[in-house]
Amino acid sequence: MLKLGVNIDHVATLREARYRGRGFGEPDPVEAALICEAAGAHGITAHLREDRRHIQDRDVWKLREIVKTRLNLEMAIATEIIAIALRLKPDIVCIVPERRLEVTTEGGLDVVANEKAIADTRKKMNDAGIEVSLFITPDEKQIEAAARTGSQFIELHTGAFAEEFQVGRESKDEGREPDAVPSTLGSRPSTELERLISGAKQAHALGLKVNAGHGLNYANLSALHRVPHLVELNIGHSIISRAVGVGLEKAVREMLALMQGYRGTM
Repeated sequence: MLKLGVNIDHVATLREARYRGRGFGEPDPVEAALICEAAGAHGITAHLREDRRHIQDRDVWKLREIVKTRLNLEMAIATEIIAIALRLKPDIVCIVPERRLEVTTEGGLDVVANEKAIADTRKKMNDAGIEVSLFITPDEKQIEAAARTGSQFIELHTGAFAEEFQVGRESKDEGREPDAVPSTLGSRPSTELERLISGAKQAHALGLKVNAGHGLNYANLSALHRVPHLVELNIGHSIISRAVGVGLEKAVREMLALMQGYRGTM
């Protein structure tokens, strides 16, 4: 069964837009996590950034108390954040690149260039009973390096796939032939979808478990069913956006429905 991890960062972003630095405010990402679990989500994801732009320390400690499924802490390799993770003991950490000027995580982790630091952090986490995932693009060398670090998971960055899907969708709507046709709009998989398929197969062969996330939404998710060996999808923005219109519980249930029927092998 393909699992859903709901990223609640955007709930905190909305709160911080008005209550920045106040120590309270609404909407509450912890309450959102409870709703997501009640609706059937298999896990909760939160990114504790160095600049604390959305999720705050108090959020992650409260999440650790109340999350009954699986708490996934996204984090950069930073001394302060590593120390917090080791005390917090989430079920899994996902190591991501972090740049101060980005709105959201824009690219995959460069494991090749930072292999030793990542491997050292992985060991600290595993020694504390915490699984480790690496957020990377579906690149052969990055996947090989991820396996060498001893990490249990990779999370394939699906942003390029999502962008390609949207471009193809807009081209079809305008009556033009797109340069790259998304898989659900044509008989053959798109270039980026092919990269995800190849990356997932490679990772699986190397003994890595495979998650995926970034830019996934209600329109493009069905195309991802072609990618084998997926364990979990981490989705945030699309679900929180949908919740504005239909409520968070229904938004989570609708996404779960789209994930049904995933076979996992090719």
